[in-house]
Amino acid sequence: MKTLENHDHHHCSIHCIMPPHMLESIKMRGTDKQKKEAMGLEKLAHEIRERRNELIPSGGFQVADEVFGIAPLNPNREVYDGESKVGLPGKLARKEGDGPTGDREVDEAFDGAGDTFRLFADIYGRDSLDGNGMKLISTVHHRNNYDNAFWNGSQMAYGDGNFFEPLTRSLTVIGHELSHGVVQFSGGLIYRNQSGALNEHFADVMGCLTEQHKKDQEASDADWLVGAEIIGPGINGDALRSMKTPGLAYNDPLLGKDPQPYHMDHYVNTSQDNGGVHINSGIPNHAFYLYAVMLGGKSWEQAGHVWYDALQNINNPHATFVDWADETLNQAFVRFGNGSREFLLLRRAWKLVGIY
Repeated sequence: MKTLENHDHHHCSIHCIMPPHMLESIKMRGTDKQKKEAMGLEKLAHEIRERRNELIPSGGFQVADEVFGIAPLNPNREVYDGESKVGLPGKLARKEGDGPTGDREVDEAFDGAGDTFRLFADIYGRDSLDGNGMKLISTVHHRNNYDNAFWNGSQMAYGDGNFFEPLTRSLTVIGHELSHGVVQFSGGLIYRNQSGALNEHFADVMGCLTEQHKKDQEASDADWLVGAEIIGPGINGDALRSMKTPGLAYNDPLLGKDPQPYHMDHYVNTSQDNGGVHINSGIPNHAFYLYAVMLGGKSWEQAGHVWYDALQNINNPHATFVDWADETLNQAFVRFGNGSREFLLLRRAWKLVGIY
């Protein structure tokens, strides 16, 4: 078990894809210009968190109504061009029913929102993020060379990147950030310590499943990487995170080394990053990966259903890893039975990462 000293707890970003430990590394290792850019990103992340906290509804959407077989669910998307400015949402660039615009980032955000919608609608019967047909609003070209993407409680925003490629390049990033909205409208998981790591974890899972569902991939054929497409040629790494091999996603002179653990023996105790929400999420991430691969087939089917059902039923915003593991086992029991392969392999997956 590791302990990190706190330097400044205020630069823990809420629902931004670029983790704070990368910014810390840039501040330590970068040029004066890069250090200044990293400090600016930290300040913005803090402001986004504060604004987003004001937007979180007091109530929460719980279990989605059964909509299978009634009528096909369809998204209602709008993508805005932020024109490299600060304000949101910006200038409307594409709405539902419009054809491609030729602006790559606009079209990627539009298509990615649709792919994420299709996973939740077609597989889990959920009508958009809130379960009630919520409009999916995205802004691209947000700020100037902004190195982040975020869900602010009511819409998505994507930067064009500086250290990274444009954030819309990655479907796992789009699916991840929109899935924070699903968590928000499913009762929520407080964005601190283990419950916050579970919030990040669920978003990573659904980001990967959005991509796998889009590609119709088997669990064993997927790369299990989050954000692979935003890693530019100048960065020594494969992605922001790896569910298959937490801790090995990148090792870069500027961005540092991936700090994610894969087992509770290496759990990181820290007050940085809201208690390590982007770090310790590697542990449940690896458990899901192990479970999906041991089950075989399509990850969004058995494994994804168990995780989605757990989110709808846990009803504990302060859930710990053990609480979450218990709820997933409960949902596997309900769906598949006590002695089922799906139940037994799930218990094994949690044991393999040191939860039990």
